[in-house]
Amino acid sequence: MPFKLPKLPYSYQELEPYIDKRTMDIHYNKHHGTYTNNLNKSIAGTNMVDLPIEEILKQEAKNNITIRNNGGGFYNHNIFWEILIPHSKFTPPSTYLNEVFKKNFQSFHHLKNEFSNVALKHFGSGWIWLCIKEYKLTICSTMNQDSPIMCGIGCCEGIPILGLDVWEHAYYLNYQNRRIDYISSFWKIINWKKVEDNYKKLIIK
Repeated sequence: MPFKLPKLPYSYQELEPYIDKRTMDIHYNKHHGTYTNNLNKSIAGTNMVDLPIEEILKQEAKNNITIRNNGGGFYNHNIFWEILIPHSKFTPPSTYLNEVFKKNFQSFHHLKNEFSNVALKHFGSGWIWLCIKEYKLTICSTMNQDSPIMCGIGCCEGIPILGLDVWEHAYYLNYQNRRIDYISSFWKIINWKKVEDNYKKLIIK
C-alpha cells in the first residue's frame, strides 16, 4: 500500500498529562489508521498510487468525497503528530520564530490568543491551522478532515505549518467537554523547532 501510518517520534504515554496514553493509542491506531486504510483502498488501481498525498488532495478533494475525507484525515494527522513533543523536551519559540510572529501578529502572545479563540469558537469537528499563504502567516479553521491545501472546496487555503485537531476523539477521554483546557494543554507540547523548519522550507529558497 502506498501510504502508511508515520512512525511517532514519541511513545503513547510521553505526551501525558496533556494527552493521555489511551487517547493517543485510539487516536493514532484506530482513527488515523482507518483514514490511512480507506485512503489506500480508494486509490488502488488508479494513477494516484504514484502521487504524493499533497497532489492527490489538490487534484481530487473537490470532486471525490472519499478522498476528501480519508486523504484529508491521513494528511492532517501526519502534520499533527509531527508538531507535538513531550513537555520534558519542550522549548519555546526561537528568537527567529518570535520575529516572524511579531511581523505577522504583533507578538507570539497575540498569535496564541487568536489561534486559541478560533479553536474555542470552532463549531463541531475540525482543525485549526497556522498556514502560509502568499508568504504571510494566517490562522484559519476547516471542518471535518478538510485541509487548507485542498483546492476549490470553499475553505481557507494555504500551506499548514501547525495544526490542532479539535475533533472530540482527540481529547474527550481526558477533557470531556472542556475544550478550553485541551487547547491550553496544546501550547505546552508544541515542537516549535519542527514548526520553524516547516516555515523555513516554504519561505527560504
